[in-house]
Formats: sequence, structure tokens, C-alpha cells
Amino acid sequence: MAPLATIPSSVNGTSDSVCPEEKKLIAVVPVPSDSPAAERDEDDTYQYAKYKPSFPKLDWEPLQEQSITHRGLQADPDKKALFSAAQKVKHLTPAIGSEILGLDLRQLSDTQKDELYAPVQNHTFDLSKTYISALLVAERGVVFFRNQAINIHEQLELSRYFGPLHKHASSGIPREPGLEEVHVVYSDAATKRPDPTTISKIELFHTDVSYEIQPPSVASLKLITTPEVGGDTIWSSGRCALYSSLSPGFQKYLEGLSAVHSVVGARAPGQRKMQTIGHVRRAEIETVHPVVRVHPVTGWKSVYVNATITRRIVGVPKPESDTILQFLFRQISENPDFQVRYKWETNDVAFWDNRSVYHSAIFDYWPERRHGLRTMPHGERPLSVEEYEKQTGKEAKDWQTEIWKRKGISVPVVPTLDGARGV
Repeated sequence: MAPLATIPSSVNGTSDSVCPEEKKLIAVVPVPSDSPAAERDEDDTYQYAKYKPSFPKLDWEPLQEQSITHRGLQADPDKKALFSAAQKVKHLTPAIGSEILGLDLRQLSDTQKDELYAPVQNHTFDLSKTYISALLVAERGVVFFRNQAINIHEQLELSRYFGPLHKHASSGIPREPGLEEVHVVYSDAATKRPDPTTISKIELFHTDVSYEIQPPSVASLKLITTPEVGGDTIWSSGRCALYSSLSPGFQKYLEGLSAVHSVVGARAPGQRKMQTIGHVRRAEIETVHPVVRVHPVTGWKSVYVNATITRRIVGVPKPESDTILQFLFRQISENPDFQVRYKWETNDVAFWDNRSVYHSAIFDYWPERRHGLRTMPHGERPLSVEEYEKQTGKEAKDWQTEIWKRKGISVPVVPTLDGARGV
């Protein structure tokens, strides 16, 4: 789901601020399921009415960097426990997306959980923090499980196994008490249809809440009600569609850049889409993250920018920043070679790596109902290539090059226009 913006109490690493008198609560609403219209709908005959979105007047403290419990488990790279219990493992595209058939998420052993979500082992990171891994999800970007009976309380328990859960400051949470760590994805006939004059399809692709100090690592989403036709989701790989497809010189240039991630203030991206939604539970911040981050498990490099959240690249002229960001945003949304489109059925569950994968729901099903529940554990603070290599003593890697090496394929040498040779 796209992030919601609120007025900040502090700004992390940037000079932009909001005027003190600007007290109204605002939100970027690029997708219809962020609309609070469902809260006003009193249709209590709906089977899952207790999980429809509400916007309670709660106040939470600003997030601080968090330690994540180290479980002391090392996942099998071949994932024998996970794969042997499945009826079938099907890769949906070469670059991204896998489907596991025949597994019940309620019955995963700890070993199987670690092969799905595996804590990093044998690293030289600060040992006061365990860096969340999703071994299979990290490698494939997004993994799907059909027709799962897992309920929201069991889904929370499964996600909490891997770390403290993120609570969204301004999006809808279920009406049922005690589910503040659940993000509700909801739209129906009462939901306002998207206005094509205010939002482009490019802006719908996003990674969740990248403005946080420690953005979530792996998301899990279960759709409990689906339209008969439509409502698919597209995922796009930041490590494939972006980093590995770029020229070596441009890759190197991006590795040295940082960008401001923010949805606060009157000058935030998408300001034409803002609307008043009411009480916001925690003041949002804006944070500087590297443009290229390294996955703590795989060591793969990935471009990390966000169309609705990344405001600018630090330290470069605005025309240059705008040009680079628009190019990257278009690659995320328009490169079909590194995308997977999933047709949901009721009770399907998806897990995706929020560090390196972007997603966009397709709103083509109005006025039918589409309803999902999402949970996400916090991840590490994004590390640049320089930070990763300094802290680990390891070389950060290019995904495509590593895949070719695993297959015993020599890295192709690509001729340049002037006849020079480059990798």
C-alpha cells in the first residue's frame, strides 16, 4: 500500500520543514484503498466487517532504531525443509516471483520459517541488532501461497517471529481492538475512484514507508475478499529492473548518492493528491537513505527510490536529481522483463521483500470489494555499498552477475558504441 503522509514533529537529516501553523492532518492518497470512506460504511452484515479500516484517535511515540532478536538459526541455502514439505515450487518468471503449493503456513516449523525468513548469520554487523533475512523471499522477491487458512492473529504471530512489527501512523487499522500492527487494504463501492488527472500509473509503484529510519523488511499480505475479476498486483524488482540493467558507470555513480524520503509538508511529492483524513497516530519523519542499498543476506545491490516518497537526491542540482529520479521511476513501472503480475484468489498470501521489490495494485474492479490484511516486521537501516563493505568485509554483488555465475555462465562482455569493451 502507498504511504500516508502526516505533519512531522522532527526532520531526520534534511533541512525542509513545515510551518508551525500548518496543523491540519494530511495524507497522500495515490490508491483508493487508502480512502477512509470504508470507515463511514455501516454495512455490518459483511462477513469481515470487524476487519474493515478504522482511524482511531491514538497517539504513538516517534520510532527509534530498534534491536531485533537474534534467533541463532542458520537457514539451509537449499531450503530442504521448506521445499520437501511442498507439493510443488513454481517460479513464475526468471527474475522475480515464486509460488509454493501444498504448504499450510500455520504448520511451518521454525526451520521452515528460517528458510522463508532467515536471520543473518556469521556477519560482522553490530551484534546488538539482528538483520532480518527472508532467504527465499530475498532471492525471489515475492513468494505466493494459495488458499491459506491462517487467520490474522496467526499471521501476526508468524510475522512477529522475525522481529517487532511496524505500525502505520495514518492508514486504516481493523475495527477489532488489539490489531494496531495490521494494515488494512480495503475498497468497495463506497470508495472514491482514482482521478486520472491527479495521479499517474508510475506513481502507484512503491515500496512501503521508505521514509522510516528502519523501513520494514518483509511484508505479508492475505486477501480475505477478492473481486471475481481484476484486482491483480504487479511486483517489480529493484535489483533486476534497475541496478542490474544499468551501465557500469551509471551503477557506480548511483552508489555514491543518497536521497531524501519524505511525505511530510506542503512541498511533499504528490501534494495535489492530499486530502484531510483526521487524526494521525504518530508524526512522520523524513529520512536520508542511500540510492543503492545492499541486502544484508544476499549481498545484492538494489536501487532504493520511491515515486511517492523520494523527494530529491542530496547534493546534486535539482534538474539532475529530477531527471535521474524520473528515469528510475519509469524503469520500475515500465520494464516488464523484471515484473510479475499475480491474480489473487480469496485467502491467498504473498510475502515480498520490501527492501528490493516495488509493487502496485491494479484498481480495475470497482465497484466490487477487495479486502486484505498486511503485517510487516521492521528491517535494518538501509546500508550503502560503502557501509556494507566496510562493516562486513565482503564485496557487494550484482544480482545478474551472481545468477550467471551460479549457472556456470561467463559474464557477457558488452561492446560500447566507440568499440571499447566493458562488462
